[in-house]
Amino acid sequence: MDVKYINPFLESIRNVFDTMLQVAFIIGKPSLKEEPVPRYEVSGIIGLSGHITGCVVLNLSEELALHLASALIGDEVTELNEDCTDAIGEIANMIAGGAKKDFPGEDNSISVPSIIIGKHHVSYPRGLPVISIPCDTSAGRLVVEVALQENPVPDTAGAAAENSTESGG
Repeated sequence: MDVKYINPFLESIRNVFDTMLQVAFIIGKPSLKEEPVPRYEVSGIIGLSGHITGCVVLNLSEELALHLASALIGDEVTELNEDCTDAIGEIANMIAGGAKKDFPGEDNSISVPSIIIGKHHVSYPRGLPVISIPCDTSAGRLVVEVALQENPVPDTAGAAAENSTESGG
């Protein structure tokens, strides 16, 4: 998995945390994730399709989710309710939008994030390694989990030349 596909997400997270949430963000050492069970009870899942397929999961504790939701809303959020879920969804959406702006290539779509609260599993794309990147903030830890693959680009130029030869011959 090429870092050129991971870095736009990390930079977008840093930007959202710095500018929108005023929460310091430090990236830890990446490792290979072995289990599909997230470490924390709140996940924002961003899907990708096109030339690059897979998902990016923002996994955070309830405490961090409440802190981030409060920072975004500007009012204290004390429980994982609809306001909190909406705020975490909006944060994940801002991260996805920022990453898309800097994502290499043009044939890629980034989905609207899904938010999962409570004990859960994530269905990562089969056969792909999952890179787990711990991140420390001034309000707690989150984990960015990345499972992406580059798909071959169809050779449309070769197919066009072949069709041209068949019809012209």
